[in-house]
Amino acid sequence: MFDQEKALIAEQIKTYLTQQGIEDPNIEFRQIPFSGEWGLAIPLFPIAAAEARTGKKVNVPQRATELAEGLQAALAPDELGLSHIEAVKGYLNLYFSTAEYARRVVDTVLAEDGDYGRGAEKHQTVMVEYSQPNTHKSFHVGHLRNVILGGSVCRILEFAGNDVIRANYLGDIGLHVVKWMWNYLKNHNGEQPGEDKTHWMNEIYAEADRLFQEPENEAEVRALYARWNARDPEIVELWKTTRQWSLEGFEQIYDLLGEHFDRIYFESEVEDSGSELVEQLISDGLATDDRPEEPVYIDLDAALGTDDEYRVLVILRSDSSSLYATKDLPLAIQKFNEYQLDRSIYVIDVRQSLYLKQIFKTLELLGYDWSDKLYHLAYELVNLPGNVTMASREGTVVLFDDLVAEATSRAKQIVEEKNPELADDAKESIALAVALGALKYTMLSRDNTKVVTFDWDAALDFNGQAAPYIQYAHVRAGSILRKAGTEMPDAVVFPADLEKTEVDLIELMTRLPAEVQRAAEDLRPLVIANLAFDLAKAFNDFYNTCQVLNAEPEVRAYRLRLVAAAKQVIATSLSLLGIEAPNMM
Repeated sequence: MFDQEKALIAEQIKTYLTQQGIEDPNIEFRQIPFSGEWGLAIPLFPIAAAEARTGKKVNVPQRATELAEGLQAALAPDELGLSHIEAVKGYLNLYFSTAEYARRVVDTVLAEDGDYGRGAEKHQTVMVEYSQPNTHKSFHVGHLRNVILGGSVCRILEFAGNDVIRANYLGDIGLHVVKWMWNYLKNHNGEQPGEDKTHWMNEIYAEADRLFQEPENEAEVRALYARWNARDPEIVELWKTTRQWSLEGFEQIYDLLGEHFDRIYFESEVEDSGSELVEQLISDGLATDDRPEEPVYIDLDAALGTDDEYRVLVILRSDSSSLYATKDLPLAIQKFNEYQLDRSIYVIDVRQSLYLKQIFKTLELLGYDWSDKLYHLAYELVNLPGNVTMASREGTVVLFDDLVAEATSRAKQIVEEKNPELADDAKESIALAVALGALKYTMLSRDNTKVVTFDWDAALDFNGQAAPYIQYAHVRAGSILRKAGTEMPDAVVFPADLEKTEVDLIELMTRLPAEVQRAAEDLRPLVIANLAFDLAKAFNDFYNTCQVLNAEPEVRAYRLRLVAAAKQVIATSLSLLGIEAPNMM
């Protein structure tokens, strides 16, 4: 933001240091931790140390102090856009005028609009694989954390300057699909899904799962599985039709969540290449084939010379049926064949950590030099009220649709209490935005590796660290601007004696660019979730202490611009989390 000033400061510092006999010094700027005013620090120790390395007899700490004090005397703050300069223990501290800095921040936010905080193009291509539901089954609250985390990571990586490929990998083959088709043919033949396709398909699957416990039914399912393996045309056609129903149901959910995918992979498309890869691993001596008594496996510790670190990876069952590994290995290869990836991220729950390490190491043993570009972004489970952990049995999970319906119902009650005069359709749309925001923020405001225990009161809190609180700050800012009813003032003057709440709000706005980069590097939406809350809190503090609409004209003018800038940064922070910033609540 102050690149011109930095360049001018660096030029004058280099001129002074050259006069002191120091050629081509490296000038390093560091941000001074904010404590009521903004500034930059330049450490002189590295320059003094470099001077000592040329053979001069130099006491580095003493020389750094001398240089800092000399620069303080030589530089003119006013000419450099600074309020004052200090020399402190070998550091040259440069402080900006509070009024000028505040004006520059607000002007920059308003000029760049939704691009404020966006990073420069990195020319890095990152694939993020997330969501990964099984077709013919439900989409439940456990899937929800995955898709919310993956979607936010994609938004943050993209905003930070990366080229992002959003990938999904669907389990469209296996016993669960055959069980579903068996139950459909036996008990539901000819039925068509209604509006809620995923819910309907889950009911058929849950019924099939219960019926499968009976030996005679299991025998029928196995017989149908044999027809599937033989690629019976009738069964293949049924599979294609019913898989499409499942995909359409998932698409409804992704649309609701604001998610989309650039590439959808299916287990079925890597099944054959997986079998071929297993044979290659056996022939290369990397895998041991003990069929039919035992499975095909890779002893990774033996191959890598490690001790109980990677253990044994089973890649094919004893009956030659495939496993996840049979397909995950060729899928990784296919990704890098299709795209020039600098990084491939897998958003998968923490319980698969060892398994993914095994997959990555197997690819390394196969000689793929891109194996070090694979990364597992792990996340923990979601607990429901009462501390009930999400189960895997489809008859016991809480479905996504049911969770959203409950959240929307609760949110609508709150909206009706706050704005009873709103039209019903407005209440519905606002309630949905609040509900989805509450669900997403609850997932993203916890560290990825921490268990999320869902609490309705906390998630829908308009006064605590929750999405509705942040969304309401955005609404408040918009309300002020609407009531102002005039064009946004320009060429305003910020006073030197800004209120503390104004300074605090502006300081938080300056953090967005750096926090975006930090969140992208660490793959932690939590960084943005915390910033969004801090911004909302700072705006509310400003709202409660500073008049805007009834202030004197000069004060009103700059505060309107400050409100507009704050509104924009809050909206950007929410958008990176995949949360809508509503105009009414």
